[in-house]
Amino acid sequence: MTVRTEPAFVATTPTQPLFEPLTLREVTFGNRIWLSPMCQYSAVDGVPGDWHLAHLGARAAGGFGLVVAEATAVTPAGRISPQDTGLWNDEHTRAWSRIVDFVHARGTRAGIQLTHAGRKASIHRPWDVEQGSIAEADGGWRAVGPDTAAFPGFAAPHALTTGEIAGIVGAFGESARRADQAGFDLLEIQAAHGFLIHSFLSPLSNTRTDGYGDTPEGRVRLLATIVEAVRVWWPAHKPLSVRFSATDWLDGGLTPADIVAITERIVPLGVDLIDVSSGGLLPADVPLGPGYQVPLAERIRRDAGVPVGAVGLIDDPWHAARILDDGSADVVFLGRAALRDPNWPLRAAKDLGQGDRGRLWQPQTIRGDWA
Repeated sequence: MTVRTEPAFVATTPTQPLFEPLTLREVTFGNRIWLSPMCQYSAVDGVPGDWHLAHLGARAAGGFGLVVAEATAVTPAGRISPQDTGLWNDEHTRAWSRIVDFVHARGTRAGIQLTHAGRKASIHRPWDVEQGSIAEADGGWRAVGPDTAAFPGFAAPHALTTGEIAGIVGAFGESARRADQAGFDLLEIQAAHGFLIHSFLSPLSNTRTDGYGDTPEGRVRLLATIVEAVRVWWPAHKPLSVRFSATDWLDGGLTPADIVAITERIVPLGVDLIDVSSGGLLPADVPLGPGYQVPLAERIRRDAGVPVGAVGLIDDPWHAARILDDGSADVVFLGRAALRDPNWPLRAAKDLGQGDRGRLWQPQTIRGDWA
């Protein structure tokens, strides 16, 4: 991917909407600084462990209004790597429940992103010496996609049959049931970054001629069906979000106007917030810079009339506050900044003169037998 760096953000004096509560359905989030889902590649057989407790627990103690667990696969074959987390059996549910209990004891809401990696499944972790697809003989598995076109550098996937698609849709519903059982407050469906749902949405990666391709309505069918299946099991009082790549950054690919139309299609099915990211479908020239995806979020918010989250190189508290203050987004998701500083919200509260609203003192107790 070619990187173009834009000029740094220039701060102006904002109000402080970061620390205003937000209510979606019947769930209230204490502030609008949310931890973005980030793969940790540290699970065993899909089971989250102490690393995940430390990762999410530290950010909950650091003052985030919501911490969203990483892209969590709905089936074993839906994992990006063999070390990804899952939510398809009772052991997974119990392990996540332990982590959710700890997050709740910090006064923070817990979310989880459900995913199927599609044609980007069964690959090595970013820090492994080897990269690319893992052969079945070495513990990998055959990836799947809308057709047999491979992501560059990865093995060719198996083109899903309509029966196999139905099985994946059902798996999303079952994982949503388990997410509620584990106590999560918000559920997010991963429809971005070149993974399965995104690969169905984009005309650059979906060449099917059946009811799951060929037309914009056909390409959105998988996502719409998954949303419906999830809403059967995900309680009506809890919010549901979807993460989109609002552009593929490529000619002929998805555009913000396409995502507005898709959003208008799925919001009536029970979607409450759009998490606006971009890219990941294919290598592209991406104009990276502070807040480079914020205009995409603002477009979705304005044209689709739905709450949105902005994400992407948002590091400075004044910048984050301005994004909300000028109406570009309703929440900000932090990724790299949160990895560098688990206490980012507490520091932001101090910097913005909102220390009394930043939950600077944590109750150093636990709820339940999580150990």
